[in-house]
This record gives sequence, C-alpha cells and structure tokens, in this order.
Amino acid sequence: MRDIDSFTALNRFGMGAGPGDEALIGDDPRGFVQAQVRPPVAVPAELAGFSSSAAMIRDYAVARRARDGSIQQVNRSQFALFRDEVLAATALVVATPTPLVERMVRFWSNHFTVSRSRGPIANMIPAYEREAIRPHVFGRFADMLKAVVRHPCMLIYLDNPSSMGPNSVSGAGRIRRQGLETTLNENLAREVLELHTLGVDGGYAQEDVIQFALALTGWSHGGLRRGGDEEIHGGFVFVRRQHEPGPKTILGRLYPEDGEAEVLHILDDLARHPATAHHLATKLVRHFVADDPPDDAVRRIARVYLDHDGDLAAVTRAVAALDAAWADPLAKVKSHQDFVLAVNRAAGNADPRVPDVFRPLRLLGQFPYLAPSPQGWGDRAEDWIGPESVMIRLEWAHQFAARRAGGQDLRRAFEASIGAVARDATRTWVFRAPSQDAGLTMIWTSPEFQRR
Repeated sequence: MRDIDSFTALNRFGMGAGPGDEALIGDDPRGFVQAQVRPPVAVPAELAGFSSSAAMIRDYAVARRARDGSIQQVNRSQFALFRDEVLAATALVVATPTPLVERMVRFWSNHFTVSRSRGPIANMIPAYEREAIRPHVFGRFADMLKAVVRHPCMLIYLDNPSSMGPNSVSGAGRIRRQGLETTLNENLAREVLELHTLGVDGGYAQEDVIQFALALTGWSHGGLRRGGDEEIHGGFVFVRRQHEPGPKTILGRLYPEDGEAEVLHILDDLARHPATAHHLATKLVRHFVADDPPDDAVRRIARVYLDHDGDLAAVTRAVAALDAAWADPLAKVKSHQDFVLAVNRAAGNADPRVPDVFRPLRLLGQFPYLAPSPQGWGDRAEDWIGPESVMIRLEWAHQFAARRAGGQDLRRAFEASIGAVARDATRTWVFRAPSQDAGLTMIWTSPEFQRR
C-alpha cells in the first residue's frame, strides 16, 4: 500500500484492502473514492437473481393461511435464500471495484433498520435492502425515505398494517365491537420522526407523532386477510377503509385529506427539514470522521444536503472531501461486520461459506440483519471493542487463516492491508510469527487492521 490515504480510502470509505487494490487506487486515493459516486446504482449481477420481497411475503402468507404445516417448509426455503444472498453479498464485497457503494448500502440499511427479530420478515431483509436501499444510495434522500416507508418489510416491522384510524370505517367498527379506546399504532410514525428524519431533538411533539400516525393509517401490504376475495400478494396496498379521514397537522403544517398521497407529501417535507439535514449529517460525519463528530464538519455536510435538496451523491462527495475524514486513519473501530468482511476481502475469499460469515458474526453478536432495535447498530468504539470480543475475533481469525488463506505471501498481505499505518511493534511480531497462519492472524487482529 503506497500511503496512509490509500489505507483510508480502502478502510474508511471502503470495506477493507484486498489483493490488487493498490493498482485499483493508483496514485490518487481521494479521486478513487470520488469516482465511485456514480448514480444511479444498479442491482449488481451477483444479487439480481434472488427472489423479491413481494414473492416471499406472498408465499409466506399463502402457507400461513393453509394451516397444513407448509409454513415450516416455506421458512426453511426462505432461510436458504437469506443465507445464500448474504454469502453472495459477501462475495460482492470481496471482489467489487467500487467498495464505497457497499459501505453506503450498509450505512443506509442500518439507518433504516429492519430486523430479523420480527419473524414474518426475518428472511426477507436482504430483498428489502436490495429494493429500497441500494438503488437510492446516491439518489435523493426523499426517494429512499419513501421507498423504505412504503416497503412491506418496514410496514410489518413497525406494525403499521394493524393501525386503523379511530374514525375510519374499520377502526370505528372495531372500537364499537371491542370497546377499545383507540385502534392507532404510533410505532412507524415515531421511528420515522425520531430515527429516520428529524432526530430525537428535531423539534417534534407527541401530537405530531399522533397526526403522522393517523396519516399513515391504511399503508399496508397484500398478505393479510381482510375479507372478501382480495388477491394475496406481498406488495404495498393502501387500505382506504383503515385510513383516518380528514386533515392532519404536522410540525405546524396542515395536510388536507388526500388518502395515500398525504404521507408522500409529509415525507417530502420531512426530507427537506433542516433538522433532518443536521441529523443525517451528524450520523455521516460520525461514521466517516470520528465517534464525536466535529461541529464544523456537521454544519458543512448539512448545508450541502439542504443546498442540493437531499441529493446523496452531492452529500457523499462532500463527506469524502472533508479533510477531517482523512486526518486520522485509525479514528474509527471496525464493527464486527466490518471486521469479518475486511478479513474476507484481505484474503481474496471469492467463495465465502457459512463459517466465513455467519459463524463469527453469531459469536460476536452481530448476526446479519439482527439489530436489537429500530435504532440499528451503534457507531462508536465502545459498541464493538471489549476483552471478550477481541478474543473472539482473534480465535476466529486464526481458524479462518488456517482454513482459507493458505498460499498467501505474508509480506505482501501485510503491506497490502496495514503496511502504510503499521507500528514497528506490529511489523516485528508479524514477521516473527512461527507460521504463515499465525502471521496472518496477527495482521488481521492487529490494532491497525481492526480500525478504519
């Protein structure tokens, strides 16, 4: 590796250094990063053949209604699809010449977390990411926001299909029959405001949550039984009889009754809100600069976001242009997922298997798409590094080196991955290692490799 900027380009803005990446970067690491921002982002061939979320939700719904035991077979077959797509995405990370795209997919997927903790959608989340996140990582934030909120996986995860306006046909009937106080579910509205757009200090009140939740009533999918001869499918549907009639007022703005379109207008306004710009800028600067994001960098990125109407290509270019993002190559600790993917990429593991991905992430507590809450995974060093996790990383890296990395030249592997930032002590220990496996393990578990 030529220099520290090359290390930063591949680790801070990419997914780790792989064999041959030095030639890929050339003598302009910053230009290499900027050149990867090329909208629109197409679904890569490695992922194009997998099932859509709509097909998976439909199959799940049909099997669940059958009540003949076929749901177990559907769960098994869909988990196999989930496993295979995660492995295919890992192979893509290993081989891609545009690793910034893969980092941004994971950043925005975590921002718009949908978790396997919700059983019906557990195996469909790679499809959600492929459909709602990936196409928009260099597009407009408003378009990604609308794709996410409209996606059945997000609707199911945050319970919106069960939400009914108290004055809607369905809601009023349920209140009358069951004596309920309300039929409204606020989960999706609250998380969109708190996590996805304005942020917890973004200036909204509980009444804004309620009004937004009322607007969201009727946003559902076609895999639920509602009576009649409705088609079973896994796509989005707007169920008018669940929708709360009348105008809604959110953040002081009145939205006239407009059915499904109400939410689209609200999301456009939320995407353009200064609080959203600040919230997103803070998360981006934390991810690419430091755990404690510098205020001046946050202000600069928020300004770019507002000036370009949420164009994430312009925002990403601005983040990559921050001198602060290149100042300290070891400022950030790799998450467990980042670490495992970086080891696979460093080894050039073009055919990753379950022990290369699922096993270590399960042991480390970051199983794919299993974030503990809608807040997603943390992005500070304290979220990832402790004595137990360091030992698990060490043990797995040694097993991986013994199983997968035979034939690698130790000196070349060292220089390609951490050579530009390695301390003298690290260099000494690696080249005094009693075996190639031990040397590779020392590279991959060194402080330099575990940071980005």
